[in-house]
Amino acid sequence: MPGISNQNHTAEKRQVLFTGLYKQAFPVVAKYISRMGGSFDEAKDVFQDALIIYYEKTIATQTTLNNDTAYLMGTAKHLWIKRYKENNQNIPLDNIDYSADEDEYLSSNRLMRFLETAGKKCMELLKGFYYDQHSLIELADEFGYSGVRSATVQKYKCLEKVRDTIKEKALAYDDFME
Repeated sequence: MPGISNQNHTAEKRQVLFTGLYKQAFPVVAKYISRMGGSFDEAKDVFQDALIIYYEKTIATQTTLNNDTAYLMGTAKHLWIKRYKENNQNIPLDNIDYSADEDEYLSSNRLMRFLETAGKKCMELLKGFYYDQHSLIELADEFGYSGVRSATVQKYKCLEKVRDTIKEKALAYDDFME
């Protein structure tokens, strides 16, 4: 179906155009929205918004688009992605699965027990570096090391203590993932 040109836009011509565009492009848009997890009503909303944008674009620029279906599909995809991003930022709290958090908590508790075997000072150093994200300069000052090199060496020794404990107990990475 040809696009809208700068001819007289009577209500009858608009209706014929919109009906043709619905028949031609709506099934493609509805299929895309469905594949992306949207409902039929959402597909209708997105298509109608795309149709309005199409109509305004052709009226404002007084041009005829070469491929009406492709233009509508591209616009609908853009509108769907925008809507999807907006809606997914507001997830209700009752839809959150807390079981994964519990597993993560158990795994981190197990890891903490191994970190504790390295000693309190090592725990504080590793926490400062990895968790609090302090620089090695800050850690050298905080722990009284003579310089950055000494703090780096001490951090390495602490990690080696933890690695040795894990090797000694013949544990693998999967053992932390309960």
